[in-house]
Amino acid sequence: MKKNIDKVKKGITDALELPLDIALDLPKITMVGNLKVDITNHKGIIEYKKEIIRINTNIGIVKITGDSLEIKNILIEEINIDGNIENIEIMS
Repeated sequence: MKKNIDKVKKGITDALELPLDIALDLPKITMVGNLKVDITNHKGIIEYKKEIIRINTNIGIVKITGDSLEIKNILIEEINIDGNIENIEIMS
């Protein structure tokens, strides 16, 4: 049932040319090299250490691993992370 609803939402989104991340309440993950990650439309921080940061989203947990990871900015809908990023994984 949920898959059918998601298909309908995607069809409407495509027809109206709306951004998928906004219309379907999906996270938008932007990475700049291996130095910076921005996550928009998150649901909160689960874990925060210098080597690992886990962020909750509607599609699962976004796990960022690396060295010297630091949350530079956190807003209601956006998190900015700096550091030496080695891996980004989405765990559903």
